[in-house]
Amino acid sequence: MDPMLSSDVLAELRRPRPYPAVSLVMPTHRREPENAQDPVRLRNLVAEAEKAVQNAPDVPREGRVEVLDQLRRAVAEVDLVHAEDGLIIYAAQGEHQVWSVARDVPERVVLADTFLTRNLVAAQAAEQPYWALAVAADRVSLWNGEPERAAEHTRDGFPLTRSLEDYDAERKERIGDLPSTFQDEATRHFLREAHQKLRAVLAAEPRPLYVIGSSAALTLLEELGPLGPDTMTVEHGGLADGPAAGVWQAVEPLRTARESAATSTVVAELDTAQGRHEFAGGIDEVWQAVKEARVRLLAVEDHFRTVVREEGGHLQPADTAHSGARDDMIDEIVEQALETGTEVRFVPDGTLTDQGCIAGVLRY
Repeated sequence: MDPMLSSDVLAELRRPRPYPAVSLVMPTHRREPENAQDPVRLRNLVAEAEKAVQNAPDVPREGRVEVLDQLRRAVAEVDLVHAEDGLIIYAAQGEHQVWSVARDVPERVVLADTFLTRNLVAAQAAEQPYWALAVAADRVSLWNGEPERAAEHTRDGFPLTRSLEDYDAERKERIGDLPSTFQDEATRHFLREAHQKLRAVLAAEPRPLYVIGSSAALTLLEELGPLGPDTMTVEHGGLADGPAAGVWQAVEPLRTARESAATSTVVAELDTAQGRHEFAGGIDEVWQAVKEARVRLLAVEDHFRTVVREEGGHLQPADTAHSGARDDMIDEIVEQALETGTEVRFVPDGTLTDQGCIAGVLRY
């Protein structure tokens, strides 16, 4: 997902805008021949959005013109050649954003005084991102990792670089006072600075962390203090400069093992919760508990989607043609759960077959 979704970015997306703020959401395809339909679908949705903006009541002409201009700018930035599973476009007066997400999304155009964020939030939660820190004596880089890729994080003081040239090395070598790279004080100071910057990033955006480097680099960084319980080390030098594919490949075996273990833990927690009558299963029961902020842990199968409508305060199966049908209810549940401090875990398809593909452990 690009740009990176953080709590600050999400808060900015949720702030009120002058009406109409446009949210355009559509499924996309990664491969041929399915992706041939994406440009046509995008043109049709953009036309629908433009018509809706033109017909929006009580909007000054200048406001309509500005929103339509921002929408066209956003569309010009869309890269369908490298599409993932979903596309989200936001356009409002003075701004636009384009997001590509690795999660199926429904097709819709929404005009409101805020952007529709639930599909974006659910996609980010499903991706289960991680941080990877690649350490060398002259460069420390931070990588934003996802199950399918990694990209370098170039904010918050990263990457850190320095020169290893020692103008007094010849004299030190003659007198036997030239320390190894990871034993001298300059290197310790350099990694201490990286350590501090990383702690700030983790405080603002907690994620699992993988630290990649040579044995000597990992030992020195460990001496500077713990980085949290979700930290794992990968002994692999030469990746401080990337490439991104190399960082991803170094982390992937540990990430998949961690994910498998986490799924087993979630299933065990759900089983225990059922025995204690602290369990909710199925979309309606989970939705009721989420609305009441009673869910401590929410588990959802990776590709579970269903169409429902609300009747009498409960969710009932529905067809997309039904009036009031909601085809992104799972994303809405995920967003609401995250807002109330619920831990959300996506698990492989088939894990929750007996629980209706979605289940929760209750706080009470």
